Amino acid sequence: MQRMKIYRSNLTRWMIVIIFAVAMAWVEAAVVYYLRTHVDRIEPYQSNPLPLIGGLGPVELAREFATLVMLFTVGVLAGRDWRSRLGYSAIAFGVWDIFYYLFLKVICDWPNSLLDWDILFLIPLPWWGPVLAPISIALLMILWGTLASQFERVPAPPLSNWRVWVLNSMGIALALYVFMADTIRVADQGVDAIRKVLPEQFNWPLFCVALALLAAPAVKLAAEQWRLRKPEVSAGAITTPENF
Repeated sequence: MQRMKIYRSNLTRWMIVIIFAVAMAWVEAAVVYYLRTHVDRIEPYQSNPLPLIGGLGPVELAREFATLVMLFTVGVLAGRDWRSRLGYSAIAFGVWDIFYYLFLKVICDWPNSLLDWDILFLIPLPWWGPVLAPISIALLMILWGTLASQFERVPAPPLSNWRVWVLNSMGIALALYVFMADTIRVADQGVDAIRKVLPEQFNWPLFCVALALLAAPAVKLAAEQWRLRKPEVSAGAITTPENF
């Protein structure tokens, strides 16, 4: 009975986080639509993709940072320990990212396809990539977040999963490099050169390696869930850990 109550409580939290992320995605899509209409860049992949108009640059950077804070905050409020808090934050980010593109399509009929280039982020440098790339990461974040926040696992010693997180960190660094490779190449030429970068080719092989490394924690949790369902694992040995 107690386990059923915990399951229902977690499911309710999961649904509330998703509702929040979907609503926030509409707000994000609307704001981006207003901005891109103002600078005549509904489709960002065109000449001079980041025109410098008034004080929009610093304001947009602050807005992006505030968005990250909001997504992390909802995860902190939804979770009971740091593992589940990070899990809910990952769910919020993933759902927000996917529905952001879905709502942009509804609002302004863009993107035309999942392979359309987009400016994904501006911190610390502009990120470029096909829409499919961030959506792939978003799906992975939803998967890991759900496994981390909704399911039980066999207790493990602190820091026992450090190898998994090292692989994940390598994946993050590699993915960031792929997204920012073109802007990194011109970074020493100043802000004007960075704003006018138009990448011509996305490094899919390197991104796939990054995605595989990013998947390490989700694969680990999925494998643990598979083992928990084997008959030889006693029900008494299953508990909800605070380690991740």
